[in-house]
Parts: sequence; C-alpha cells; structure tokens
Amino acid sequence: MSPLQVVSREGNAMSVRLGGMPLQYANAIRRICLNGVPVFAVDTVDVIENTSVLADEGLAHRLGLVPLRTDLERYAEPSKCACGAQEGCSNCRVRFVLDSGDTDQTRTVLSGEIKSEDPDIVPISSGVPIIELAPGQRVKAEAYARLGRGSDHAKWNSANVATLTDGEGGGKLLTVETTGALEPEALVRAAVEELAGRLAVLKSAVAEAS
Repeated sequence: MSPLQVVSREGNAMSVRLGGMPLQYANAIRRICLNGVPVFAVDTVDVIENTSVLADEGLAHRLGLVPLRTDLERYAEPSKCACGAQEGCSNCRVRFVLDSGDTDQTRTVLSGEIKSEDPDIVPISSGVPIIELAPGQRVKAEAYARLGRGSDHAKWNSANVATLTDGEGGGKLLTVETTGALEPEALVRAAVEELAGRLAVLKSAVAEAS
C-alpha cells in the first residue's frame, strides 16, 4: 500500500492520507507545504511612468502580491541557478510588463493586463485589482519575478492552508489548499522531495561530524 493516498481533490484543495509515517515527518511535510516550496512572485519593479495617486512603492507592493502560476521543472531558484548573476537569467526569472495606456474614464487596472514573456507564468486570476486610475492617469512598469519561499516573505507562500489531522482507519490526513501557483499534487510532491533533500543534508552533516 502506498504511504500517500489521495482521499479527496477539488479545485486547489486536496486531502492525502499519510500511512505508516512518523508524526514528525508528516508535520514537517505540512510545514513545508505552507512556506517551504518555492513559487514565483514579483520581486523587482522598474516604474517607467506613474501619474496615479499611488506611490511607486505602493504599486510595486501590489504587483508583488499577485499570485503567479509556477513551473518548478523549467525554472531554478536564483541561488541554485547556473548563471550566478545577481540580475538573474531566463532560467531563473520572468519579465512582466504592465501598461495601462491612456484612459478618459475612471477604471481599475486588473492583473489580466500584466503581460508575461512566458505564457505559462502568469497571474492565477485576471481579476485581481492592481490600481484605480482617474481620467488622464497612467501607469507603466516592468517587473521581474523569481522563485522564492514563504519563509522569506509571505508573497512566496505556496499554500493558504495546510492541516494535519487523524485519518479514519489510521494514519494522518494532510489537507492542503494552494494559492493557485501550483497544483496541489505538485505541491505535496515538491514538499516530500524537499524533506528528503533536507534529511539527506542532515545525514551527511552527521556523518562528517562523527
């Protein structure tokens, strides 16, 4: 019997039974699901034009909080990227452009107007409000997103919810609800791989110290 069995799956939420797993490992997976799996978020913003009432810093902050779909297969965390460049490269960052254009009426700029150089790395929803513009106002900015972890900043949280309860018939029931950046299956799989990697590093450190 597999130690991981999917009990339910709906939308961005999934419940998995963890059978035959020590409590401390199950809880470690839960914690990693919350903020230990890397996801994309805007980290750098170059404001080209901003005639709105919102300061440049406020605009950058709002862009940073827009959840972005994430592909962990094609992109590396900056610290692990072979480029070694502080500004990053096409393997560890994605460029976005937001240009509201001119408007003659009051309107709200939405996340669907953010254009990505990678069609797979986009806002999870096109309806996230960014800023409200009055007639004659405009915003234009270039933004760069990178992979990060929620342990560094909440904008990189990979899950909204991760709970661990007693499952019927034994084992623990892990329930996760992702932010939409990752599918729940991908999140749990990445969390298990992350835990395995951490344990391997610890085992190696203990062996060297012995």
